[in-house]
Amino acid sequence: MIPKKAKSKLRIIPLGGLGEIGKNMTLFEYEDDMFIVDCGLAFPEDEMLGIDLVIPDITYVMKNIQKVRGIVLTHGHEDHIGALPYVLQELNVPIYGTKLTIGLVENKLKEHNLLRTTERISVMQGETIKLGSNFKIEFIRSNHSIADAVMLSIWTPAGIVVHTGDFKVDFTPISGATLDLHRLAEIGRKKVLALMADSTNVERPGYTQSEKMVGAKFEDIFANNIDKRIMVATFASNIDRVQQIVNAAYKYKRKVAVIGRSMVNVVKTASELGYITIPENTLIEINDVKRYKDDQVVLIMTGSQGEPMAALSRMATSDHKQIDIKPGDVIILSSTPIPGNEKTVSKVVNELCKKGAKVIREDTHVSGHAAQEELKLIHTLIKPKYFIPVHGEYRHLQKHTELAMELGMKRNNIIIPSIGEVIELGPDNIKVVGNVPSGQVLVDGLGVGDVGNIVLRDRKHLSQDGLLIVVMTLEKESGMVVAGPDIISRGFVYVREAENLMDEAKAVVRKALDRCEDKHIVEWSQIKTIVKDDLREFVWQRTKRSPMILPIIMEV
Repeated sequence: MIPKKAKSKLRIIPLGGLGEIGKNMTLFEYEDDMFIVDCGLAFPEDEMLGIDLVIPDITYVMKNIQKVRGIVLTHGHEDHIGALPYVLQELNVPIYGTKLTIGLVENKLKEHNLLRTTERISVMQGETIKLGSNFKIEFIRSNHSIADAVMLSIWTPAGIVVHTGDFKVDFTPISGATLDLHRLAEIGRKKVLALMADSTNVERPGYTQSEKMVGAKFEDIFANNIDKRIMVATFASNIDRVQQIVNAAYKYKRKVAVIGRSMVNVVKTASELGYITIPENTLIEINDVKRYKDDQVVLIMTGSQGEPMAALSRMATSDHKQIDIKPGDVIILSSTPIPGNEKTVSKVVNELCKKGAKVIREDTHVSGHAAQEELKLIHTLIKPKYFIPVHGEYRHLQKHTELAMELGMKRNNIIIPSIGEVIELGPDNIKVVGNVPSGQVLVDGLGVGDVGNIVLRDRKHLSQDGLLIVVMTLEKESGMVVAGPDIISRGFVYVREAENLMDEAKAVVRKALDRCEDKHIVEWSQIKTIVKDDLREFVWQRTKRSPMILPIIMEV
């Protein structure tokens, strides 16, 4: 442990990943040193119209930028590394992660032209690093649905904190060794101050199944569809899953084509770093697929969550340039829909079935997160004084709290945190002492944070009721109407089929302008307000709709 007597309290500040799935980011602060664990993104909710990504708010980090010693990554999933390109544009600090995690980060940095300016430090599972004068961090070997995942043992003057990251206990992993339970037990004997543990699967009793179960299912599907073209949609980052698809394809003498930009990038990186082994002459380009018979190829692609721009979704809508779905195609969806994606996935499945494809979803996926018995094992080995459930919606955090209490922990020693809360820990107490700025930063195209609640409200308004633009030309001095008013409708009514309504609307605007003229109102802002109010009242009375009304005044 760092040889320093605790004078201050350790502060833990979650900036994402609590009360939600995704956007994982946690800040650790002790005196003049600060570091970040993970830097993930979340995907937009349905009402976030036009938004591409959601990332954490780093206002507090930027206020204390001189204290930040680095960003430590637990693994390479999007919800843990996806926000890095946006955060690093503001916060240029070293990044620490295992070899595969850093390799996947480098793909992102290349796309955003940040590779040359960002320091990346690759660490081994089992290695320890020092950040500033107050933190020592050990990377403990773990299992998850991506290789090279780690737990973190964080040694501070206030005590040891163990952060599990995302994990499960898999005794038969596809690649790498099993989770280092022996090391966790050793750390547990050193009086751990606090445990922060993954809560995603805490509602599931028993154990999460091994990844190898999916490999057996793949072989079964391949054996029973020997004459069909087989396609598999899965998460791009699920490298162990891709390896098992390749293994089944090789066994049944099929070529493999990888489709989708993210899938191609991940497979290329993992293959170069030795995390996927693809037999020689097995991998082919997508353009070469047509040279082979249906029973000679397997296609691996993105789109298992129904993402509109992913390969499988575009095939379902006949919008993919190279691949068309044919009757008899066997399509394996190797994932479980993320909460909120169920309708989208169902829509894609229906479109595939209409084209005559056979869609297989049963037993083609296992979770990468620990169920109740695995969580109990970690709690028992670590034996923490305090507990902070992380990674999950509120119901998951609540259930994890109940599980910890079943194991004998006192409720006063558990904090269910919210994003932005400052948790202060010392040898004798844990408490929430305040809040920092936190929440969601919305990414829309190249704009980061320039779309807020007001813009989203306007987009929702436009999408529901449409837009009426009122154009009128007034004389500058007198305010008399020289031309117009003209009314343009977008998303409200089809003008050619509602000529009477539009004529009446113009008459309402003329009356409003006449009233302004009679009262000698020449201020444009007042005129616009009167026109808008009168037209809104008329439209509501006639249609029971509330389009956005945009008056435009031109002067002569």
